[in-house]
Amino acid sequence: MLRATGALSAVAAVKAVGHRRTTMLRVIRTVHRATSTRRRPATPEQAAAAVLAVRAAGWNSPGRSACLEESAAAVLLMASRCLGVTWCHGIAADPVRLHAWVQTEDGTPIAEPLSTSAFTPVLTLGAHHHQS
Repeated sequence: MLRATGALSAVAAVKAVGHRRTTMLRVIRTVHRATSTRRRPATPEQAAAAVLAVRAAGWNSPGRSACLEESAAAVLLMASRCLGVTWCHGIAADPVRLHAWVQTEDGTPIAEPLSTSAFTPVLTLGAHHHQS
């Protein structure tokens, strides 16, 4: 739980430093750095444990803890364990909604409701795990 809290705090710090207009860019760069080195692909169980730990830490967080923060923190947590997942940011229409999540190398969203399938990924980071 301590590492999950640290990962969530790191994402909050990345969001807090700098101009508000560049917040998303800073988060994307942070996730990209965490996914840019080849790591062992996480198993669904390892990824789910990380996502759920970050969500539990978010309940005690004084700041915002929604899908963007949680998914980015899960990537950082997995990277600290030399494990990799794919980070996704997607959009759904009617009404327009944005969502961020992590998935395993086989494309399975981790600890997500079935409604996540309504989102089309527009940005994925870490997908290089698909290569051998």
